[in-house]
Amino acid sequence: MEASLLKKNQSVEITIEDLTHDGNGVGKIDGYPLFIPNTLPGEKVTAKIIKLNKNYGFARMENLEVVSAERVEPPCEVYSKCGGCSLQHLSYAGQLAFKRNQVEETMKRIGKLNVEVKETLGMENPWRYRNKSQVPVGFVNGKLTAGFYQKRSHEIIDMSTCLIQSEQGDFAVQKTREILAKYGTEPYDEKNGKGDIRHIMTRFAHTTGQLMLVLVTTKDRLPFKEEIICDLTEQLALTSIVQNINPQKTNVIFGDRTKTLWGKDIIEDMIHGIRFAISARSFYQVNPLQTEVLYQQAIEAAELTGEETVIDAYCGIGSISLCLAKKAKHVYGVEIVDQAIQDARANAELNNLSNTTFETGKAEEVIPAWCKAGIVADVLVVDPPRKGCDEKLLQTILAMKPKKIVYVSCNPGTLARDMKILSDGGYEATQVQPVDMFPMTTHIEAVTVLNLK
Repeated sequence: MEASLLKKNQSVEITIEDLTHDGNGVGKIDGYPLFIPNTLPGEKVTAKIIKLNKNYGFARMENLEVVSAERVEPPCEVYSKCGGCSLQHLSYAGQLAFKRNQVEETMKRIGKLNVEVKETLGMENPWRYRNKSQVPVGFVNGKLTAGFYQKRSHEIIDMSTCLIQSEQGDFAVQKTREILAKYGTEPYDEKNGKGDIRHIMTRFAHTTGQLMLVLVTTKDRLPFKEEIICDLTEQLALTSIVQNINPQKTNVIFGDRTKTLWGKDIIEDMIHGIRFAISARSFYQVNPLQTEVLYQQAIEAAELTGEETVIDAYCGIGSISLCLAKKAKHVYGVEIVDQAIQDARANAELNNLSNTTFETGKAEEVIPAWCKAGIVADVLVVDPPRKGCDEKLLQTILAMKPKKIVYVSCNPGTLARDMKILSDGGYEATQVQPVDMFPMTTHIEAVTVLNLK
């Protein structure tokens, strides 16, 4: 059959050849790719075509004819609807192999790099790992509920549990929605802008057991606030209850104002023996066990002896900076978000680490100023957002010529792109280490070290 003869709503038999970066199976009919969710390589399926573009199409599986040995039954009862996970139907060993392959192919395709990609470092138990949950609140079948959005929609799924959230945070969300419903709290309706409560957020500190609950409301006044707080503190082992006020008609979760309703302003957690104070809006890695693994890779890659000056170019609240400061002469951190820098300074003080300097600004502007002031980096660390390093920063790094660059990445595509630029500029990487920070999803982190030739 020629691809040009394919029609919408047509059923076709197809063999799945590969997985895309977002976890969809892909097969071809006469060279024309069809993307089919919830399928795995090696499987033969009957699928119904739902959309045809010029160069590729989408289909929905109707029947599974040949089953992959890596297929498992997803334990989550709403997996087929929820947009939170995408790989529960693939065995965990299969997920780790898929993620390693994803990094390896990206290195070759985008970076044109021949580097060793090591086996993905996974979790012993890849469930209940998230220390932060933030779920929208709405009406489902006439009752208040809180859950994740359905795939490709803003319809909230009525769910009783989420198997990748911490049990403590998961339980707190369910209890909170029961208490809000008891007092007739009106969920926010994004269509008409009415309602009192927008989101419920929890933050759980893995090492201390401290739990923060955040209520995101549309206005300062929350009806029955005192009664709700009383019930929450009686039924949950909380450290803190915080209110964030977001009156804007927007999909952004947080507003500008935050206030503590009960308990402490922060909770505390630890990574590699470093204490961190976490506020409602602090950036903090969501998988504490794998954060230890990820940062250990970065620490080992830096090979610090105590004599080195380190620059952390996207330092956030100082999580990597402070772990490195225990083994470095001095660590300089720069971050564009001022609140994060304030958190980093507070965390340095909390841990009595005086060999740190944190400054707010763009890395590509602050680092050259440091260089002019005589600060020369032996090791430069970058842990950029998904878009990768700013082009000006890469040129700054190449001009500064640190002996070693430790690159921590959450996006293989931009990692490969930036490694190519740095390689062309005189640096060499021999291997990349993937770390599975987000089991059951397609996301993957990786660490590599580039040495000046």
